[in-house]
Amino acid sequence: MNSKKFFALVHAVALLCATLPAFAPRAAAQEKQTPPAGGTPKPFTLPRKETFTLKNGAQVTLVPYGSIPKVTVSAVVRAGNINESAEQVWLADLTGELLKEGTTTRSGAAIAQEAARMGGSLSVSVTPDQTSVSADVLSESGPELVALIADVLQRPALPASELERLKTNFIRNLSIQRSQPGSIAQERFSKLLYADHPYGRVFPTEEMIKNFSIADVQKFYKDNFGAARTRIYVAGRFDAAAMRRQITQAFGAWARGTSPVENIPKTVSMRKIHLIDRPGAPQSTLYLGLPVVDPSHKDFVALSVTNSLLGGSFASRITSNIREQKGYTYSPNSSISTHYRDAYWVQVADVTTAVTGPSLKEIFYEIDRLQKEPPTEAELQGIKNYRAGLFTVQNSSRAGIIGQLAFLDLHKLPDTYLTNFVQNVLAVTPQDVQRIARQYLKSEQMAIVVVGDKAQVAKQLADYGEVTY
Repeated sequence: MNSKKFFALVHAVALLCATLPAFAPRAAAQEKQTPPAGGTPKPFTLPRKETFTLKNGAQVTLVPYGSIPKVTVSAVVRAGNINESAEQVWLADLTGELLKEGTTTRSGAAIAQEAARMGGSLSVSVTPDQTSVSADVLSESGPELVALIADVLQRPALPASELERLKTNFIRNLSIQRSQPGSIAQERFSKLLYADHPYGRVFPTEEMIKNFSIADVQKFYKDNFGAARTRIYVAGRFDAAAMRRQITQAFGAWARGTSPVENIPKTVSMRKIHLIDRPGAPQSTLYLGLPVVDPSHKDFVALSVTNSLLGGSFASRITSNIREQKGYTYSPNSSISTHYRDAYWVQVADVTTAVTGPSLKEIFYEIDRLQKEPPTEAELQGIKNYRAGLFTVQNSSRAGIIGQLAFLDLHKLPDTYLTNFVQNVLAVTPQDVQRIARQYLKSEQMAIVVVGDKAQVAKQLADYGEVTY
């Protein structure tokens, strides 16, 4: 191609490209169609389940579920941080870690290898209220998994040889968490609501961890683990008769032990700002909230819908305000944290230091606005559809089903809590949301924790309550 033809071609291409912006958006706009309206969320049907109790008090729930040849087994023990003393915070976590380090018949490596051979891995999880030992394996290995979990729970070696390594890991994790503003704020917020109750003790001191001994772990295990505090859940594809026999054989001889401790806290909350200085911080971390009703209360479902509308979803009002409209923060969120017969609502946000005060102003504005006028039917319907859809997702796996059933058992709720959940969500009205906001989200009673640069934010906070340091 000669140069004359080449430049003629380049010129033609340039002219074509120059015209594209003029008509491409218009064409795209013409092609865009309004998506069809979403269907009505379907009610949740709880899979058929079988429950029975062993002679030693251990309870069992079997749930045939799904078509994939896998099964999840989880043994949940009512033992957690709530059973710790004030001088031994995280002892429950240390006990949980040592459960994985071997039994009187298997080494820690053998436990991991056996679980892997079955097609899964064994996990131990410790929460404030419970300790769970779980795995998800091929269906044919379900009975073997039951035997493995029973061995881990009933005959832990709790080897002293692993203690110093685990304590070193705990001290490292403690150092990391105490350097993070979110963890610092959470610790102070929990202390304000729960005072000297175990729920108010988020972190130990380094000295506590150093002082932990195997004798401490052994005593914690002896005092808190036993059949009377345990429920075994099985969900997935399995031979029910074989599973019943194996659970009875593997767990039937375990000592009954003591009944679960019911240490229900007496929460307190008052409007005061607690400022924790973090010199030079480019952001302020905000925690504000108060105690609310727990899942056993008739208003809890409506409260959960109200939370999603106010701050607990990406489409929520607070998120739209301080993230989308104002650009004060990237990922604000509100949530309801629950324990047995206890719960609190909290709004969390990391905001730019210069707008710490304005961020509080907008959060309280949205709370006050919801109290003064109910949301529109259209806005609320979108949130209700979101809550119903999220609930469906939570129930779409073996682990999800077990999680929901364990939630019912912890809070002593009937099956109808699950089976009627979608209907109860859809029944919430705008007036219900307004009433919930007025009755439970009282701004004048909210504890506020701010972790930020005192020199820059103290004056900003003065308009929102007494500031303490």
